[in-house]
This record gives sequence, C-alpha cells and structure tokens, in this order.
Amino acid sequence: MKVNEGEMVMIESPTEFADKIGLEYAKGSNQSDKKERGQFFTPIPIAKFMANLAKTNNTHYDILDPGFGTGILTSALIEHQIESNSELKSVVITAYETDESIILYAEQTLQNLKLWAISKGVELSYKLISGDFIASNYQYLSEPAENYDIIITNPPYYKLGKDHISIQQCKELVSGQPNIYSFFLGIGAALLREDGDIISITPRSFSSGRYFQAFRDFFFSKVNLMHVHLFDSRRSSFSRDKVLQEVLILKATKNSSYIPTNVMISSSGGMSDLQNPIIKTYDITMVIDSKSTQKVVHIPINDNEEQVLNLVLGWDCKLADLNINISTGPVVTFRATKFLVDHDAKLEAEFCPLIRLHNVTKMELKYPYKLKGKADKILILKESMPILLPNKDYVLLRRFSTKDDKSRLIAAPYLSAVTQSDFVGIDNAVNYIYRKNGTLNYDEIMGLSALLNCNLFDTYFRIFNGNVNVSATELREMRFPNLETIKEIGNQIIAENNLSNDRVNEIINNMFFKLTPQQKDK
Repeated sequence: MKVNEGEMVMIESPTEFADKIGLEYAKGSNQSDKKERGQFFTPIPIAKFMANLAKTNNTHYDILDPGFGTGILTSALIEHQIESNSELKSVVITAYETDESIILYAEQTLQNLKLWAISKGVELSYKLISGDFIASNYQYLSEPAENYDIIITNPPYYKLGKDHISIQQCKELVSGQPNIYSFFLGIGAALLREDGDIISITPRSFSSGRYFQAFRDFFFSKVNLMHVHLFDSRRSSFSRDKVLQEVLILKATKNSSYIPTNVMISSSGGMSDLQNPIIKTYDITMVIDSKSTQKVVHIPINDNEEQVLNLVLGWDCKLADLNINISTGPVVTFRATKFLVDHDAKLEAEFCPLIRLHNVTKMELKYPYKLKGKADKILILKESMPILLPNKDYVLLRRFSTKDDKSRLIAAPYLSAVTQSDFVGIDNAVNYIYRKNGTLNYDEIMGLSALLNCNLFDTYFRIFNGNVNVSATELREMRFPNLETIKEIGNQIIAENNLSNDRVNEIINNMFFKLTPQQKDK
C-alpha cells in the first residue's frame, strides 16, 4: 500500500487509507503486545466523530497527535478541516510514536495525507517523531507553552508502577497510582494555545477517585470542559481490540477570558448510532462539583440521571457532617495468612469472624458462608490486634463489583450479635461505615444500608464513577440526605421487616420522588 509521490488525487479518503494501514499493521502484531503498550486503535466512526468536534475557523492550524499510531485521528481531523473550512490554507502536524514497528506505517499515512491535502489546495507539512511524548514535553507542566491549536489523541491506557520514570517527570499530575493516559492529557492541556481544543478518547476513570485528583485539579485549571460523549456499550467502542473498560470522548478548550456556563453531554449505544447521538446540555455546576475538593465530574446522559443528580445536589450532607466515618477493612489476606483459619479447622486459640466480600449481599450479611479456599476466621493474638476491629455495629460495603452484578453498590448491615467475640476482622475488599466515637443506631444502620442499595444511589454513583471500584474516598465525598431522613428510612424498613430490593426501592422512591418505570425496572 505504498504511495507514489506523483499521485495527486487519491481514490479513497485519508481516513479510510489510515484505517487500512492500521489493519495491515494489526496483521503483524498480537493482542498481548498491544495490551502491554496500552495500544487500542480508533475505529473510523469514532475518529470522524472526534474530528467533527474541532473548531473550523482558522486559516492555519498547528496540530499535535501525541500517540499517532497509524494516524487515523489526524487523518480524520485534516479531512474534516479541509472539507468544512474553505479558508484553510496550511497545516503543520507534529506526531509522536514510540512503537518503532509502526513508524513506517505512520509515514505512509502522513505522505498520503500530504498529497491529498495538496490536491485540495492546502499546504501540509509534518514532523514524525519516533520518541516518548512524555519525556520530550513534561517540562511544560511547570512552564506551559502555547504551541498547538488542536490536540487530538487516543493515548495509551495502562497503570504505571511506582518506580516508572514518568511519575517523577509528571509529579504535578500524581496523587496515587496513575494511569499513563492522564499524563498525555495533562501535558496536552499545557501545550494548547488560547482558544485551542484538546479532543481525546480515554477511560472514564479520571472523573472521580483520589488517584486522579491531582490530574483533575491541573487539567481543569488549564482548560474548560466543553463536550463529553459516553458509550452505553463498552465492547462496541474498540471491538477489534476487545477493550472492556468504559471510555468516553471529551473536548476541552483553553480560554482564559471565558468560563462556560454549560457543558454538552452526548451518548450513543455504540458506533452504529454514533452519528445520531442523544444530546443534552447541562449547567457546568452540575457536571463539575465546585463544592467538592475532589472536583468530581458528573456525567448524566438521560432524564432519569438528570433528575437523580438534581435531587442529590440539593443535599448538603456528607458522611463527616453526620459524624459518620468510612474506612477500608484492614485485613489484607495475603499478608495475614498466618492468622487466617479455615471454617472446618479445630481451634484451640481464640478467634473471631473474618468478613469477606462474598459475605456482603444486598441488605443481608451472610455469615457464616462457606466458600472453598476462603478462610472465614482470624486468630486473636497480640500480633493480629492491629488488623482487628472492635465488634460493634457497622454498615459494610463491597469495594468492588463484578461484571455480573446489576448494582455497583452492595451494602449490608453488620450487627455485633453475629459473634460473642470482642473483635471482628474485615477484609480489605470491604469498606466499613461507623461512628468513630460512639456507635451507629439501628435505624441509622438500616437507613444507610437501604440508601446504598437502592437504584437511586446506584444511579447517582454511576453518574460520576466509570469503573467497578467503590473507594472510601469517593464515599466520603458523596452527598447524603440529613440524618433525620436516614433514620426515617431505617425505621420504615425496620417496621415492615421487608428487606427485598423491590420494597427498599419503593420506600426510597416514595421518600424523594417518583422515578420513571424504566428506572424502577433497572
């Protein structure tokens, strides 16, 4: 698929050419290599959708693609610009690529793109850099440079080990274990010119959580969020590469003199309906919670989610305001194996229950619950005391949900009557909610458990959380109704003694508002 320099008119579009180049490259690479590099190539419909988000009013553009691959994003962008902007005269492209095996393919794409642009009367030049974008540009995090009008990127996605050199280089963006894609976005924001756009498809995980707090603080101090697109189906976005995490497309603009009042949020089932998305506009204060130290990004995509978010944003309480705490269980089982006891073992030493993730189900703690290979007791010894908790009443919440779970939030009341012991062990895969200097009342426990298990709260959580993790940090930042309302819910649950999901949802819905039949059936 080589290009002859004398050819001025191409049979196929640059975007289609780049896609074919990508397929040709894929034949010689395997899935594990691409996964190791965090390399997922963009399908044509997504590339065109992203290209259409860019502004089209300049006569010249300096464009950056920091993870070029085989160039489908840049090709789609240039094609859109030339076909939509009759005033465009020239374009300069800067492209970075670290995978040396792709460079020859990338060069073919750029040569084809240059010839196609010339045939349309637009001068195009490019610089293809075989090197590390982060290592070459991290210094601009502390000394921003206005180099580019448009940055378009599908960055690599993978978590970085604590000793990775990029973590030290990009310390401004680090507040825990980072994912490399956030470094691409952070540096990109620092390289934009005034009124410049950064357009990216990335995992949704940056929208909440402690690990991305430093990134959110930096990114949203440099650019304004203008547009977010969500896919209802995770599989369809990168179906060729079997990507299973939730991804989104975002557009952000650098404009120091203007703070937008609205954000556009669109959604589609996948790629088949991407050209006809559902589009809604929201007040910026609904999307980025300015009251939150976490700068959590809320992304509602339908009327039900908007209704839930409006309700929750009217609540003024966080757990700390209710004198309630949440922490992660202290028993890390692989570090505590010498203290763990199987349920069938004969014991001479004193022991207490070990509550694990599978014991926590909606509104019910299942203990004892035998599961092969899972110890359910922990020895009470001087050496194990630092990882044991006082045996008192708690609300337990799973830290992880599985792909088979219908709800992200799964909580159960834990009552001290479970054991005669003075202590209990709680696995690190479980969060526990408690009152530090005192105890939670029974009505508080049942009210909190019902709230965390209901569809309303699950919807609220999904609006800002794009992964299966349920961190204590996020729960501390979530809003709750006041304590009297929580107790009222709890007392109704207690009086009826009906812990079914359907009845819990009815009580919550009747307490706050009537949801649509579709959400009730969720």
